[in-house]
Amino acid sequence: MPRLAVARFSHEGNSFSPVMTGLNEFRREWYQGQEAEAVYRGTTTEGGGAVAFLDAHPEWRGTFLRMTGATPAGPVTREAYDTIIDEIVADLTQGEWDAVFLSLHGAMVVEGMDLADYEIVRRVREAIGPEMPFGVSFDLHANLDTRIADLVTFAAGFKEHPHIDMKETAERVLDVLDRTVKGEVRPVGHIAKLDAILPSINMRTAEGPMAELEAFARGLEFDPRILDASPFGGFSYGDTVVAGAGALVYADGDRELAKRAAERIVEETRKRLDRFYIALPDAAAGIAQALRLGPEAQPVAVIDSGDNPLSGGIGDTPEMLRALLDAAPQVPTVFAFFADPALVERCVAAGEGAAISGTLGGRISTDFGSPVPFSGTVLKLTDGHYANSGPMMRGLPMSLGPTAVIGIGQIRVIVTTACGSAHDPAFYTLHGVDFAQVALLCAKAKNHFRAAFTAICPTMIDIDAPGPAALDINRFPFRLAPPTLYPLRIREAS
Repeated sequence: MPRLAVARFSHEGNSFSPVMTGLNEFRREWYQGQEAEAVYRGTTTEGGGAVAFLDAHPEWRGTFLRMTGATPAGPVTREAYDTIIDEIVADLTQGEWDAVFLSLHGAMVVEGMDLADYEIVRRVREAIGPEMPFGVSFDLHANLDTRIADLVTFAAGFKEHPHIDMKETAERVLDVLDRTVKGEVRPVGHIAKLDAILPSINMRTAEGPMAELEAFARGLEFDPRILDASPFGGFSYGDTVVAGAGALVYADGDRELAKRAAERIVEETRKRLDRFYIALPDAAAGIAQALRLGPEAQPVAVIDSGDNPLSGGIGDTPEMLRALLDAAPQVPTVFAFFADPALVERCVAAGEGAAISGTLGGRISTDFGSPVPFSGTVLKLTDGHYANSGPMMRGLPMSLGPTAVIGIGQIRVIVTTACGSAHDPAFYTLHGVDFAQVALLCAKAKNHFRAAFTAICPTMIDIDAPGPAALDINRFPFRLAPPTLYPLRIREAS
């Protein structure tokens, strides 16, 4: 009976976030062994894909080693990085395996080091030896080091943005590992890079340039020798020497074919380069536009991608709330969210129905705007626990720590202890939100929000407000990314 080791160490690192990612942040998804199998079973996650593969292949015996991932944020502390990778490597070294599957993001940033994902792959390969089949799944927003293709037997990236195909991606990698062990295929891969950093706001795969690239890649896979063709948009806010978009292709025994196919995807990306760069209204303009719309468009979503937690946002930037209070909406409005543990504690101490006042935003840093004063009422308190109900990571348990809902006139502001993500309907159900009774939803989110909310919100308005994930890449102080990358080379030239 062949033996499969499964591990996960996933993080998308925003080099410009003021909030580091420590071991406690990873412990929000911290499983191994039978507990991991039980948690991931039935979920639309990579862990769920591994469970589904093992269920469909009873001839394999699977062992879940450390399975962990943290919400995108600032660089991972060296302590957290060393603790997790050391555990994974030790368990791999002590066990006997016939194949290894690793769930990575591909855009990890670690304090005091560059090329963190490459180093994870290198250390795993060193632990298991040069011949063992070794598969990796990557996020569509990975910043890939070209050397990874030679260290990994097979790898594939998500094809959907929002990422609703995590489970399928893991299953695809595991299927090729299974065929490799059986001697049916001999995967060889190539990574090609684009000399540009792309803004992720316009990388949705439902329409636009990224949809066209994914369709082009699927066309390449009609060649039965192509095992997988994955375009990568890269992560806009990861300052690393391998920053930028690219493509990864694996072929069956034909390295030159994989190289040509990857380079063709990069060339197709270059043809569409200008279409990735768009303009967005600021917070005041976006909210004004939303409030002009009639009932047929409601609930209208105004989406602040500059503080999107799934791009490394901090749940603390104040400009969308400032614009919302200035607009004084006279319709039922929900604002999601601020992460403010001290304010939640005050709300819990005061109790539901109590008056509460203070400031919102600007707690961690005033670089993105000064705090906004408020006076309101504690409307609801929760324990912060729920399970995702939408198509992205469906079924995965989430924990925000204690949370509160504060009423300010017609506006309900959700405040959490931990900085999570407001992209899933269950987040709002937890806080008593009935969208049939909501006219305006202001969310710190981005494209993943659309996975579930396209069916809920007839109109969505993206805005650009100051934050760690704001639209203009040239606003950020890149140090490691090559200055020859577009649009950084424009800044250098000026």
